[in-house]
Amino acid sequence: MWKGFLYLFRKDFRLMLSSKFFLLALGSLILYSCYINFIYVGLDQHIYPVYLYDPQNKQENRSEYITVTESRETLEKLCSDNYSVGIDLSSDEPEIYMLSTGMATTDHYRKLWAEAVLNSRIDKQSEIIGTNTKEMKNRREITAEFLFFELSAVGFLGLASMLFKEKQMGVIRVHGILPVSKSAFIVSKLTLLFISDMAFTVLMTFINLGFSAGMTILPGVLIQAGILSLIMALVGFLCAVRLPDFKQFSLFYLILAIFITTPVFLAGQTDIQWSWIDYHPMYHLFTAMKSAYFGMPVYQLPYYVICTVVIILLFLLAHKTLSCEMAKEG
Repeated sequence: MWKGFLYLFRKDFRLMLSSKFFLLALGSLILYSCYINFIYVGLDQHIYPVYLYDPQNKQENRSEYITVTESRETLEKLCSDNYSVGIDLSSDEPEIYMLSTGMATTDHYRKLWAEAVLNSRIDKQSEIIGTNTKEMKNRREITAEFLFFELSAVGFLGLASMLFKEKQMGVIRVHGILPVSKSAFIVSKLTLLFISDMAFTVLMTFINLGFSAGMTILPGVLIQAGILSLIMALVGFLCAVRLPDFKQFSLFYLILAIFITTPVFLAGQTDIQWSWIDYHPMYHLFTAMKSAYFGMPVYQLPYYVICTVVIILLFLLAHKTLSCEMAKEG
């Protein structure tokens, strides 16, 4: 079996090289890292701007975080970004003016900040969030999210694209009559994709968090990345074997991205609350990845037992499906 495995491994490696798989992965790494380092970390670094309309000069000791406006219309215009907060003192009671972000928690914090600024209850902006600076918190959060969706897509599409290319070349038909282990056929592809995903995870973590911060969380992150990589690769393998062509597979992936991945992102990033999200398997993988990036790996034994059982069942199902396909081709 091992002789056959090495042959398959070399063949799959050449196939990945010819399909520019590693080049595309490198391009994704550069694109994500440039966005994180040059764009994202510069966003939301300043606390919510507060604008004050005070025609009667009621506010004597104004905080340095308050910007005075000349009219109510100007205040409303400045607060139209759904981020800034306005305070109108033209009437007897102060009026907080702001447009909702769509997230109740964020709106609540914006209002509390504006009231604190108005009453001069703050000395300076808060820059430390737990043990992280605001920038490091943003880096950990966005890196975890990008990595999750990248591994979900690469695991699903990467292995499937290789398999479809082999189907077009008649490789599966040939292997159906050769004494090659079907397990080795699957494992060689999983191994290559797994190594690639682990290398991507390490580089993504070090580039965007730094070597020191990355080393402290890397073991937990690699565990979660490995689980996600194997599950998505096996699901992609099954779909590629069962579906007749890449067009149908692409349509299936689009449905998967919209109805499977999108709800996970919305539940994790917004105040949208769905009672059924706890039964969504991808949601638990997503939260485990984010927890690992904040140094809080998932230690619950049932989680790892379930993930292990799922990977084994998917492998057995992939083996059976491949056997049926090879028998059909032969």
